[in-house]
Amino acid sequence: MVKLRTVYRCTDCGAATPKWAGRCGSCGAWNSLVEDVEGDDEIISIATGMALVPAGIPKPIDSLDATISEPQTTGVEELDRVLGGGLVPGSVTLLGGEPGIGKSTLLLQLLAAWSGQTLYVTAEESAQQVHMRAERLNAIKPDLWLVAEMSLNNIIKSIDQVEPQLVIIDSIQAIADPLLNSAPGSVSQVRGCAHRLVQEAKARNLPIILVGHVTKDGGLAGPRVLEHVVDTVLSFEGERHHALRLLRAVKHRFGSTNELGLFEMTEMGLRSVPDASKLFLADRRAGVPGSIVVPALEGHRPLLVEVQALTNLSPSHVSPRRSAQGVDSGRLAMLLAVLERRANVNLSQHEVFASVVGGVKLGEPGADLGLCLALVSASTDRPLPENLVACGEVGLAGELRQASNTARRLAEAARLGFTRAIIPASSAVDINIPGIKLEPAQTVAQALALAGLSIN
Repeated sequence: MVKLRTVYRCTDCGAATPKWAGRCGSCGAWNSLVEDVEGDDEIISIATGMALVPAGIPKPIDSLDATISEPQTTGVEELDRVLGGGLVPGSVTLLGGEPGIGKSTLLLQLLAAWSGQTLYVTAEESAQQVHMRAERLNAIKPDLWLVAEMSLNNIIKSIDQVEPQLVIIDSIQAIADPLLNSAPGSVSQVRGCAHRLVQEAKARNLPIILVGHVTKDGGLAGPRVLEHVVDTVLSFEGERHHALRLLRAVKHRFGSTNELGLFEMTEMGLRSVPDASKLFLADRRAGVPGSIVVPALEGHRPLLVEVQALTNLSPSHVSPRRSAQGVDSGRLAMLLAVLERRANVNLSQHEVFASVVGGVKLGEPGADLGLCLALVSASTDRPLPENLVACGEVGLAGELRQASNTARRLAEAARLGFTRAIIPASSAVDINIPGIKLEPAQTVAQALALAGLSIN
């Protein structure tokens, strides 16, 4: 057993201190110090496998063959969309998500669709539990190998034995290297095991997928070096009470991080959703005050989502309730202030509820105008036209600012039959979408008048 020194290391900046403290002295983060170990550079390199890596040979860049890095399709359409075509040989991908969101289900379906020998390493569940899930998902196949193992050395031996074309390890926080004198999930174990697996992936030209735990704030658990050392970081999100699941690439060295993958959780596993807009609007009721469709943009993918608002006179005028689901609560407060000062819409004595239907989270400012229209529609009890969409950013002066890729958003709206669009005046230049009438406005007050919600 290798003898290493115990230290406390910050999971945000990586700074080490011999004693625990509530706040990191380097970056100022609170409650970020966790127990770690460190020692001589020679011991650390042996423990992480760095001593086994041969020296690199410098080569002219024009002599390298780029075709060996071409992605191989996974067989899962939405996963290929996010990865830019598939998994690159020798790459290491980190998949994070909340417990029960469907990470293991997605990976088993990936293994079932993969053409070639695969190895699934389960370090948290028994082999029988994984087998039962695979039966439910119809993922039983002869070239899918399964091993329940927590030791890194034994995992590498299994790779030597099976010689797979794809390896999935569930999860990186549950495996441990016997050379490191710490428990599984500690900073040193996660860092050391990740480095060793990256070296194995590069040496074998083998794609490896690691499953990672997340904290209560939604970030990946463990040291930041885990995200830095891998090639791709995927985030699997969604509300447990909704069937929709969203897959995003937070980091991707082989392509864009602007793509979004959409899945629907069913009894038979995850189903790809190629036309998400129809799914979001399937249960929409027409003629209801406080409802409007907003053409949002997730990366390069346009989505039509329904934004709903509800206002009610507060029984206590001291502190009316403000509830936001799917939109930023700070953004909602700012828009309420703009409506009061710039459009003569006073909701200071009303409880305000805003929600994005379907479990989608709108973090872009392009949804500001639609949310303002929904709030005024709810407060005046006047429904918005059924064929109307709205997009644009609202400034503190009440002005409307253009949203990115407005033409692509409106083309998606026209495809689903919407015929009117209220947009910022600066966005209406050189945009001509067949089948949809553009109604430009310079201020939020003008937009309210175009929607039939003008306040005297």
